[in-house]
Amino acid sequence: MWIIPGPGSLRLCKRSLVCRGIAFRSYATKASDPLRILFCGSDEFSIAHLKALHAYHFKNPERISSIDVVCRPGKRVGRGLRQIREVPIKAAASALSLPVHEIDTFTGWTPPASPNGDINLIIAVSFGLFVPPRILNGLKYGGMNVHPSILPAFRGAAPIHHTLLAGHTTTGVTVQTLHPKKFDHGVILAQTPAPGLEIPEPESCTVPELESFLAQKGAQMLVETIDKGLFVPPVSVAGTEQTGEASHAPKITPEDRHIDWTNWTLTEIKRRNRVIGPLWSKALCSSNAADGPLKFQQKRVIFTNTEEVDPPKGCDSFSVLPGLPFTNASHPVEPKKTRQLYVFTADGKVLRINRMKVEGEQDAEGLRAAIKARMFADRAFHYEGRDLTPFRNPLV
Repeated sequence: MWIIPGPGSLRLCKRSLVCRGIAFRSYATKASDPLRILFCGSDEFSIAHLKALHAYHFKNPERISSIDVVCRPGKRVGRGLRQIREVPIKAAASALSLPVHEIDTFTGWTPPASPNGDINLIIAVSFGLFVPPRILNGLKYGGMNVHPSILPAFRGAAPIHHTLLAGHTTTGVTVQTLHPKKFDHGVILAQTPAPGLEIPEPESCTVPELESFLAQKGAQMLVETIDKGLFVPPVSVAGTEQTGEASHAPKITPEDRHIDWTNWTLTEIKRRNRVIGPLWSKALCSSNAADGPLKFQQKRVIFTNTEEVDPPKGCDSFSVLPGLPFTNASHPVEPKKTRQLYVFTADGKVLRINRMKVEGEQDAEGLRAAIKARMFADRAFHYEGRDLTPFRNPLV
């Protein structure tokens, strides 16, 4: 006997999906041909989605008939570039006995034909290469992508990093179609409804922790999108599509770790160190003057261990110039356990530099590293009857 669901049943179905953190436009399953998927991925985030798809394929072979995996070739690393670092998803795909194809560009490349027929859907998760229209237009169901943000917020290569850097306490995931011309501009098929998922321990959460948390949510959302057939044309925008302001999440670069002493508060420094650290600056160092005139050179200083502390007594004069490291040791400076290296931040807080690495030197205790690099001024400052020895110049 056929039972036709009434409006109340549909509302209940919609409510249950929203409660699970997923928003859809349509709630009736769309039929499709058996899917022959080309999965493009790289890291642990994409591995979680591949494993979820493979489990679904194992239980529902009539929905997914095959999965091929595309990844970037391994890169040579180490001394002499003798070692090859493989993309993590390659080993994961091999462990699942899935075919693996390594490419560094889509130029001149065509998706392989599986034993059951040609590829008819591409799924790209944390891949990095743009899938060209030439390939997308040749597939019956085009392509899909899982993005770890509530689009249009944090479009780009590093949404998890920028979510944490912005100090957000909620976030989510989005399943979208692959746009033929732009990253993260496809049709939203499913999405975490507002206000989003609460980030676990947002004040201490790291990128790997948030990545793992969102990977499970995204994998579930991807499987349910497949199960509902929301990728089948004509596609519809998810019913709770977000209307917030668009923001960009570009790839993290070394310059993002370069401390801006004039503007960064202690909270900003600690947050960046947690998310993308260790942070760095440049310091003016002098060369050995034994064979000629004294020469100066700016060298990069990487702060490998810092700690918030109360301001040492008698150091108020340095608070007017954030980024000027100092020590309360008498001049000339001798490395002793009781002597430490400090620096004021833009909001008048103090960091103790426990360890740092000066360009060309080994990582060492902060004050010892500064002495070896000859960073100190020729004369001490005198304040309230005490000698306070600063760097020659502020860090930049």
